[in-house]
Amino acid sequence: MIDFMKNSPLETWDARAFINECLAWIKETVGESKVILGLSGGVDSSVAAALIYEAIGSQLFPIFVDTGLMRYDEAARVKEMFSCYPELSINFVDASELFLGRLAGVSDPEKKRKIIGNSFIEVFDREAQKHGDAAFLAQGTLYPDVAESFTEDGKKLSVKSHHNVGGLPEKMNLRLLEPFRRLYKYQVREIGRELGMSSRLVDRHPFPGPGLAVRILGAVDRRQVKILQEADEIFIDELYKWDLYKETWQAFAVLLPLQSVGVEDNQRTYKQVCALRAVNSSDGMSAKVSELPLNFLLYVSQRITSEVAGISRVVFDISSKPPATIEWE
Repeated sequence: MIDFMKNSPLETWDARAFINECLAWIKETVGESKVILGLSGGVDSSVAAALIYEAIGSQLFPIFVDTGLMRYDEAARVKEMFSCYPELSINFVDASELFLGRLAGVSDPEKKRKIIGNSFIEVFDREAQKHGDAAFLAQGTLYPDVAESFTEDGKKLSVKSHHNVGGLPEKMNLRLLEPFRRLYKYQVREIGRELGMSSRLVDRHPFPGPGLAVRILGAVDRRQVKILQEADEIFIDELYKWDLYKETWQAFAVLLPLQSVGVEDNQRTYKQVCALRAVNSSDGMSAKVSELPLNFLLYVSQRITSEVAGISRVVFDISSKPPATIEWE
């Protein structure tokens, strides 16, 4: 594992100083080798892509793996976000059948994370074969990902495994290149701004590596994913429209494995419950509930229950971290 800052820590945090030192480190570490990068569209992997590209140019090969567990219309949005990097050739891989097939009937959160992590690396190993001299797999792993996956001795699971940390198989054909492994989210955002990346991308809310699989409690299938994508899209869309998106650090919808009684056309129905989650945090290690306006939540609830087939009830999660985690699984 190649870990920048482990042996050359910066005495004080400065985004430009980090960029300058990291660019030199990447060039020296990678040499003439090719680098495969897992591009999800999130802040961490996107900023990592921009930074590494600045260091090694055409030696970088970003791969967007559609796991079938992404946000609404994510692939199209990634293409749009990186349209200002026309020289950066992104390989879009549809692996949704593989991921959803392996997740069929699996309800345990840790098993889901392990399956996704192993499948993710397997896909990258396969793609790497198309580049015979590829030597590295670059990831946007952050310090909280590592801290929540292992205790200080580096052996025991502490809080939960992350797809790019605890879910990694022991044997890999690529070396990991993780420039942000000792950084927090706010620092990565500063790096993105310093690199001139769009605010819409840099300010994007965090998204879990395992995707919607850990926001669908219980077993995952295409129908559940579709329902959650639509509900989550409404929530995020309205946050932008009400000028509230930047007022919360992370906001998303969760689909609960509960059938709740409802009324539709004067008849009883049994549909699922959707929970909305919005928190403020500086580093993801702790978080407090975002105090969104009640009239906003009422409007979002009305839209979800009237527009998303399969949901009849919406609740708002008011738990802080700790004792709860930000994600539900």
